[in-house]
Amino acid sequence: MYPFSEKILLTKQQSLIACRSYFERVEEIAEKNTLKVLNTLRKHKIAEHHFHTTSGYAYSDAGREKLELVWADICGAEKALVRTQFVSGTHALASVLFGILRPGDELLSITGTPYDTMQTVIGYHEESAGSLKEFGISYNEVPMKNDKVDLEAVKKAIHSNTKMVLIQRSRGYSLRAPLTIDDIEKICTFVKSIKHDCICFVDNCYGEFVDISEPTAVGADIMAGSLIKNPGGGIAPTGGYVAGKAELVDLVSYRLTAPGIGSELGASLVDNRLLFQGLFLAPHVVAQAIKGAIFAAEFFTKLGYYTLPETSAIRSDIIQAIQLNNKEKMIAFCQGLQRFSPVDAHVSPEPWDMPGYSDQVIMAAGTFVQGASIELSADGPMRAPYIVYLQGGLTFEHSIIGIMGAAQAIEDIHNS
Repeated sequence: MYPFSEKILLTKQQSLIACRSYFERVEEIAEKNTLKVLNTLRKHKIAEHHFHTTSGYAYSDAGREKLELVWADICGAEKALVRTQFVSGTHALASVLFGILRPGDELLSITGTPYDTMQTVIGYHEESAGSLKEFGISYNEVPMKNDKVDLEAVKKAIHSNTKMVLIQRSRGYSLRAPLTIDDIEKICTFVKSIKHDCICFVDNCYGEFVDISEPTAVGADIMAGSLIKNPGGGIAPTGGYVAGKAELVDLVSYRLTAPGIGSELGASLVDNRLLFQGLFLAPHVVAQAIKGAIFAAEFFTKLGYYTLPETSAIRSDIIQAIQLNNKEKMIAFCQGLQRFSPVDAHVSPEPWDMPGYSDQVIMAAGTFVQGASIELSADGPMRAPYIVYLQGGLTFEHSIIGIMGAAQAIEDIHNS
């Protein structure tokens, strides 16, 4: 029945036994977050008429307004934008930066070099068209120290024109540990003690529902993310969100639409049921993805690879990094995973020049929603030490099979 070697099947059984105790915490968090979502939906009296689409200007779009109230409450925020008009997480993050920062302001990344697509937004390597740099907004960064934010270096780096600190919760394409909610709370408290009006902005991609609180509930002023990652539950077809202090969210809304219009307009061209139902499913789906990541950590560790986080680690995002040390193995991993995808299983991914990235990127993503990283997928830049970043998984069962498929493809290139 299974097209896998005896070694891989045995490693699967050993890994499942080793992981069982670590799944309990994940399931407890999922139950608490599901209750939080249910309580919020009940509080706002969500009903079938909130699921309808709208057109044109969409004044008084009841579904859109309710969805944003629900998400703000879940996040412990004053206000939220939850829009299919955001084309990606990067778009939502960029809207925050351009909506709030002004010429002469400084953006300070305190989690080291940002994710590749954010570098283009900033104008990191050169003054890319339309970047923050082109608009006279300066940038500085503080490298992390031993996987932690270097608070002493942050203290020295914050100046009078430092308007905002950027805090990237997830690892991006690196081997550093993601930030926990406790980490984020301490960082925000520290930054405010240095400069009380400095805005703490969290890139929350891949982190939603991994813990029982979100960054805006513990001190972050504003955060942003993608609906085709965690909060969309694998159902949202597109979109992103911004949540935080009302005055800041309003500024972002003027960037999304136009000054004077803000969040008042924006048609629900997608059936809002998909967004509400995705949000309802999100705690469970995120738990499925995390269980898959824990299994992958144990499975590939047993096969002799370096993985981060390790099996026993407390998770703060859904990403599992696996260091393969070899270009051919990285390509095989992605091709093997793709082979056990529900969509485009006949396709064999190859490295390509992906917009916004300095290196070629390979991506396995046989997903129902294009590029949805809450569905089982893997990607990474083609550079040493050839680390593949595994994320998502709508069901734990699919994650197990896909992970074994990736390992089998690596084994096959050694046997060929």
